[in-house]
Amino acid sequence: MLDHKDCLSIDAAKLYYNSGFSQAEVAAHLGISRPTVSKLLTHAAERGFVTVSITDPREQSDELVSALCERFSLADARITATPPGGSLLADLGSAGAALLEELITDHTSVGLSWGETMSAVASHLRKRPLEGVDIVQLKGGHSHSERSTKDLHTMQAFTQAFNAEAHLLPLPVIFDSVEAKEWVSRDRHIAKILQMGASVSVAVFTVGAMEKESLALNLGYLTESEEEELLTNAVGDVCSRFFTAQGDVASQAVDERTVGISLSDLTTRPTRVLVAGGAHKAEALQVALDMGLATHLVTDRTTAHKLVNSTERRLPHH
Repeated sequence: MLDHKDCLSIDAAKLYYNSGFSQAEVAAHLGISRPTVSKLLTHAAERGFVTVSITDPREQSDELVSALCERFSLADARITATPPGGSLLADLGSAGAALLEELITDHTSVGLSWGETMSAVASHLRKRPLEGVDIVQLKGGHSHSERSTKDLHTMQAFTQAFNAEAHLLPLPVIFDSVEAKEWVSRDRHIAKILQMGASVSVAVFTVGAMEKESLALNLGYLTESEEEELLTNAVGDVCSRFFTAQGDVASQAVDERTVGISLSDLTTRPTRVLVAGGAHKAEALQVALDMGLATHLVTDRTTAHKLVNSTERRLPHH
């Protein structure tokens, strides 16, 4: 329910943003002080009554987008241009959110991965009163360490933005044993969510690079020898499925203990939105795209140039 302050803040916002009044004119019009107008405008923004949308035509309309789409057989790509001192992550989040607002409509089932990039996308979504949208967690997100996957924040933000129903996987993504993973996966509730994940119409995910400090290696799931194996063999991961430069499974033992969508199931989804950027992710991103994991890409300009100029890899058919 809206209270008096809510209503007054909406009136002030409409006069200020829609009618072009100055704050002093809004104050005179509403019979309040100018500092009160300033507080009301802040209140309107905090309550979600006002959202600021920046449209950067460079994200969609240039030769780089066409070259990316052609090189990787993409349906669409968005390229962010981060100003000096700006936040690459925030810009990827903003462009990713804008693309998803176009792709997600009534009765869409949306599968979600997690991580810093996904959290940034979630933070930039605007509220839209859609109907019948389901948000499905594509992989477990529980952490055994201090590092957070931000899976709950991401799911909640998507659910609120699209007026959707959430389907959570309240599990670690990698189990200690194959037996434990198989036992949990047979649970009726878990099996249903895994099945929903494998059949979503829009999958939204990022790619992780293989570095000692990467999130995937710091959640307490892996033994030291497994970490070494992945650092040696893998170039990246998508949905905690680690792959080599040739697009093969990087560690069979880890893959067999992983709960969540498989890459073969992911590639069957009609719309697959990959949001990732930064020089450190370029190789992992290129392999993921050459594997055909994405139909839509959101990345930054520098990485986009690297991707377009990369030589095509001969990957095995999965």
